[in-house]
Amino acid sequence: MRSPGLGGSGDRPAIEFDGRTYTYAELERAVEQWIERESAPVYDASALSVPDALICVCAAARRGVPVIVENPDARPDRVSIPPSAFLLVTTSGSTGRPRPLARTAASWFASFPAFTSITGVEPTDRVLITGPLHATMHLFGALHALWRGACVTDDPSRATVVHAVPAVLREVVRKAPKLRTAIVAGIALDDGARAAADGIEIIEYYGSAEVSLVAARRVPEPLRLLDGVDADIRDGLLYVRTPYRVLGAPEWFGVGDIAELGANRELTVRGRGTSAINVGGTTVVAEDVERVLETLDGVAAVAVIGSPHAVFGEIVTAAVQLDGVEIDAVRAQARRVLMKEAMPRRWVPLPTLPKTASGKVARGQLKDLLA
Repeated sequence: MRSPGLGGSGDRPAIEFDGRTYTYAELERAVEQWIERESAPVYDASALSVPDALICVCAAARRGVPVIVENPDARPDRVSIPPSAFLLVTTSGSTGRPRPLARTAASWFASFPAFTSITGVEPTDRVLITGPLHATMHLFGALHALWRGACVTDDPSRATVVHAVPAVLREVVRKAPKLRTAIVAGIALDDGARAAADGIEIIEYYGSAEVSLVAARRVPEPLRLLDGVDADIRDGLLYVRTPYRVLGAPEWFGVGDIAELGANRELTVRGRGTSAINVGGTTVVAEDVERVLETLDGVAAVAVIGSPHAVFGEIVTAAVQLDGVEIDAVRAQARRVLMKEAMPRRWVPLPTLPKTASGKVARGQLKDLLA
């Protein structure tokens, strides 16, 4: 199945990025010229600028050929390409090296109407993309904007909608006076980002590179599963059945997150199952501890992992990016708000935390760094 066409036409702005501007008429011509010039059976947009990458992806969709959108500095081993593949992307690599994925056009584009209903993106919007396209949340946001007939931009001063992880949202809102809507994904929304975006409608969605959209909400409402998406909790971990999954995924895909299902298809996600730390028989969720620590004075950023311990099995280790305070002051605050098992026994100040391209903490790199 090929993707639907571009949502705009004529002189309406389509792309304003990297100092380059395309109207929808100019974008149409650029896509056709790309097809005339490039006859390869597989396109590769990985190392291109955002405007050229979007032209390349649109051309691939129109031709019905696969297109690779990967981090050119961290290419995965891709043994083969399924016959029905359109997008060849990867996982974020937050827990290790990025893994190759392949998805059909329908596995993304079929969710666009529901995403439009949730986010309220209009053809008149300028949609700010805040990260590289090989981070799938940004690629999804850019392609949805073009499908909707909106303008994809890197200029925060003119943006009315933004796609961002919470840490980036904190910075963007100070430069984007026209923002109406912030679309947040990648990691859970924290209180600091929520406060920074006061007065802006926040849409948070939950998903993964493997299953795309799973649940969404208008803050402060709870996350709810999308229509057509089913979920099950097995041994505390989330499994999803969805028409939006990647090629080769099982019907019920184990996302790997600790989660709870409530009434009215409400979904509560507590964190990565691999981030659960067994401290003397008590399960501590790393993200729960992070959400507490990041509210403390002097903590600019924090990441929590489990470290082996001869007596307790594991202990909590906190890597902290400090802002004008000593680590002892942070430790003293933490003692007042964390239960004994969740209290980090090891504290490691770092100048910056390792991040993936999408803004998530690169936990695999962090574990190697702290080993």
